[in-house]
Order: sequence, then C-alpha cells, then structure tokens
Amino acid sequence: MKYFSQFILLALAVAVLLGLQYQYWLGENGRFEHNKLLTQIEDQQRLNDNQVAANNLLRTDVHDLKNGLEAVEEHARLDLGLIKPNETFVQVSTAPNTHSRQ
Repeated sequence: MKYFSQFILLALAVAVLLGLQYQYWLGENGRFEHNKLLTQIEDQQRLNDNQVAANNLLRTDVHDLKNGLEAVEEHARLDLGLIKPNETFVQVSTAPNTHSRQ
C-alpha cells in the first residue's frame, strides 16, 4: 500500500506537469500564440514606418507649396507640361529600340 500511494502521487505530479506544459506551449495565451503576435507586431511596425515616411514626404511637399514658388513651378512643369515663354521644349525618347521605315 505504501508504494501504491507514492505511485499515485507521482502520477498526479506528472499529470499536473503535463497540463502545465500543454498550457505553456499550446494554450490560449501560450508560446506559439505569443510568437505569432510578435510577428504581427513586427509587420505592423514596418507598415507604420513606411506610412510615417510617406506622411513626412507629403508634409514637406505641402510646406514647399505653401512657402515658395519653386515647388509650384516644378509641379506645373512635371504634371501640367508648363513651358515658359522663350523656352524650347525638347522630348527625349527612352525607348530601347527605335524602328524606322526605309
């Protein structure tokens, strides 16, 4: 009887240890879930950093447009095709191959 009670106590201790290990690795807030959340946080931080950089670029663009005519002229030239009087417009082709009929 003495060994039987020790065996039951050992079996109970092993069962508790296995239950705790299950909770640690596979439970609702276990280790795998923790690693998955860390990966999601890193991805979201990367997206946030990209968005902050884009916002800073837009902020400087707005500042330039409000405080100087150079940025307005640059946008007019690039987006609207502005050509000032007495300027010559030259368009350069960037096509790798040109075909001509002979």
